[in-house]
Amino acid sequence: MYKSVILTLSLAAAGTAIAADHSAHWGYTGETGPEHWGDLDSHFELCKNGKNQSPVDLAHIVDSQLPPIGFHYSSGGVDEINNGHSVQIDYDAGSTISLDGHDYELKQFHFHTPSENHINGKEYPMEAHLVHADADGNLAVIAVMFEEGPANAALAQPWSVIPGHAGEHAHLATKASAEGLLPADRDYYRFNGSLTTPPCSEGVVWLVLKQPVTASAEQISTFSKVMGHPNNRPIQRLNARLVID
Repeated sequence: MYKSVILTLSLAAAGTAIAADHSAHWGYTGETGPEHWGDLDSHFELCKNGKNQSPVDLAHIVDSQLPPIGFHYSSGGVDEINNGHSVQIDYDAGSTISLDGHDYELKQFHFHTPSENHINGKEYPMEAHLVHADADGNLAVIAVMFEEGPANAALAQPWSVIPGHAGEHAHLATKASAEGLLPADRDYYRFNGSLTTPPCSEGVVWLVLKQPVTASAEQISTFSKVMGHPNNRPIQRLNARLVID
C-alpha cells in the first residue's frame, strides 16, 4: 500500500505540475514561484535544500559510451489535460523503454516553454518530458528539445483540441504517438536529478536526447498562449553530479 501511494504521488508530480491535494498552491510567478517553492509547504523542502535537483545545464560532459535506450512504444496518448501548469497527455499501458536491463512504462508526456534543461548553455523554445515509471515507482524521464522549424506532425492532433484553460480535458479521437516526438538519432545525455515541480523529489533518472526536433512557430506559440506564462523551473546547481554520454 505504501509503495502504491508513493508511485501515485510521484507520477502526479513528475514534472507535470500537478500538486497533491494536501499541498500548497504553487506556480511559476510571484510569491508562489520557483524561488519560494521550498517555503510554501513542508513537503516541498527538497525544492530549497535538495542537492540533486533538476533542471540543469548539461555541460562538462563525461564520455562513457552509454548503451542505447530500448524503445518499445505504440500509439497510446488518449486524454489531454490542462492542469494549469502544463498540458499533459496520459498514455495507455504497455509502452516501455529498456534501460540498464530494466523496464520503465510510459505514463504521460507534457511540455515546457521555454526548455527547462539547457545543453552547453543553450536554451530551447520548448521541451517535452516523457515520464516513465518502473514497477517499484522509480522514475525515468526522457527530455526532447524543440527548435523552431517545420511543423511537428506528432503535435498536430493534440494541438487541434488543446484545452485552453486550467482544469479542462480533451479526449483524443486519434491516439497520440510518443514515438512521433522522438528524433531519428536517439543518442542521449544522462544524469541523476529530481522532479522539476514540487515536491522536487530526487532519484529521477534523466535521459536528455541530444538531437532536437522541430515545431513550427505557430505550434510553440499555441502552447505558450495556453499557459499564459513561461512554465520552466530555473537551472539548478549540478553540485557533485556528473553528466555522461
